[in-house]
Amino acid sequence: MTNMELKPARVFEQFAKINQIPRPSKHEEKMIEFLKEFGKSHNLETKVDKTGNVLITKSATKGMENAPTIILQSHIDMVCDKLVDVDFDFYNDPIQTYVDGEWLTAKGTTLGADDGIGVAYELAILDSDDIEHGKIECLFTVDEETGLTGAFGLEPNWLTGKYLINLDSEDEGQIFVSCAGGVTTDNLFKYKREEAPAGYFFMEASVKGFIGGHSGDDINKKRANAIKVLGRFLYMEQSKMDLRLVEWNSGKMDNAIPRDGKVLFAVPAAEKENVMADWNIFTKGIEEEYHVSDPNGVFSIESKEARPVVEKEVGRHLIMAIQAVDNGPLTNCQDEVIAYMVETSSNVAVVKTEEEVITVIASQRSNVPSALTNMANTIKACFEMAGAEVNQHDQYPGWKMNPNSKLVDVAVAEYKKLFNKEPEVLGIHAGLECGLISEKYPNVDMMSVGPTLRFVHTPEERLLIPTAQMVWDHLLAILKNIK
Repeated sequence: MTNMELKPARVFEQFAKINQIPRPSKHEEKMIEFLKEFGKSHNLETKVDKTGNVLITKSATKGMENAPTIILQSHIDMVCDKLVDVDFDFYNDPIQTYVDGEWLTAKGTTLGADDGIGVAYELAILDSDDIEHGKIECLFTVDEETGLTGAFGLEPNWLTGKYLINLDSEDEGQIFVSCAGGVTTDNLFKYKREEAPAGYFFMEASVKGFIGGHSGDDINKKRANAIKVLGRFLYMEQSKMDLRLVEWNSGKMDNAIPRDGKVLFAVPAAEKENVMADWNIFTKGIEEEYHVSDPNGVFSIESKEARPVVEKEVGRHLIMAIQAVDNGPLTNCQDEVIAYMVETSSNVAVVKTEEEVITVIASQRSNVPSALTNMANTIKACFEMAGAEVNQHDQYPGWKMNPNSKLVDVAVAEYKKLFNKEPEVLGIHAGLECGLISEKYPNVDMMSVGPTLRFVHTPEERLLIPTAQMVWDHLLAILKNIK
């Protein structure tokens, strides 16, 4: 297939500029400076709050002075993940993009379309002089991906708009009107090193090549979780022999399904061949289990040099907890209108070994507050029984649907005019900043839209190019016709 032209050109021009600027979560300083300079060079009122959120305001175009003020909102940080064999520094290197048929993707790293493309839409509108719109407040928030810090820190009286369009959704033709709330559970296993028993053999089991994905939006797609896969094997072997844990590292982000991981352990030398045989049988079973939904896993096991091991009971209980802990979707929504949607879920996202502590991070989501509390307590109880020190944090609220949304009414009507078909009006099992913003601005009418993205939070992240134009046309029609 021939490479596709990037349209709308003005949006992709802005996206290309954004991708020259490093913007890992919690390290958005260069992006904030870029936005400040952008506002200044365009003679637009530009403000930065104490959290780092940026607000650029543009006056109404001629004839639109009486239209209501609309807030356009996106987040400026991105998930930074790369293929294991790619040499890339997210704090300094520009993202390298290329066109693959109808898709825009990056060379071995996350693309940053989540949510750089939303930022690009806003900048393209601010940069234009030929678009009809009322007064616009363009809000750029920080640190959405690792704690929603920007939305948490947003000041209650900063915005004046009556309507808000969040540009952080991932399916063109879908208008999102509610989202899940969530909480993160950190579980710390404190340990001391000791010498392995005499005659023990050291081995490292590893997995890679799983699809991974977003721990909310992709949790119902039966993606293999590298941590749970490795935990299953360790638990089976631990049940047969004296297995001693040395080091376990898997997963990078608490909102992503872990795609790869390595675990170093020791077993009595006499059991070495049995472990090898068990690994081969086990991995064949995993390949069959995920042969449709996650077919490209790569499995290996190899011998390693001897090292001090984690004290026995800590390692044993950690492995038991990983085997036991809930992972994946728990229940679906009960309302018939959104019965397709996951209501409550949990994702074991990270295992990280440091000196004297192994940390396991899991994230829970639900659009029902009591169910979120129950899921979080279930995860907490599992790890408490295993002896971990548990800390729950970064809790954020869900976003309730407004059944009388005038903004959604206009968006649906304009979509039908443009494309001669009905858009879907949906909820999403992921955290959108709309939940926190709606707490502080309860009278603002909100919705979320965006072009089609796939495999976000992974190096396979990609943007379906034709949908970028569709969202642009739809957005401009809403701006022109909201009264």
